[in-house]
Amino acid sequence: MGSIGSEPVDGETDGYVDFLASGARAKGEYHCSDCGYGVTVFSVLPRCPMCGGAAWEQSAWSPFRRAVERA
Repeated sequence: MGSIGSEPVDGETDGYVDFLASGARAKGEYHCSDCGYGVTVFSVLPRCPMCGGAAWEQSAWSPFRRAVERA
């Protein structure tokens, strides 16, 4: 088994983080694996505007995360 994009296949969780490279088609919230800068994309992942990094990790999604950050 493996993964497609950033989604585990068949519920597989092997403990490894899936990274996507700049230029990969993506949709959602990601952060740079080098500096942690966050972006929200709807088409293609860019190079990191802060450090020039090319590897992105999908941010953990939670419906309450932004509400907690504002508090």
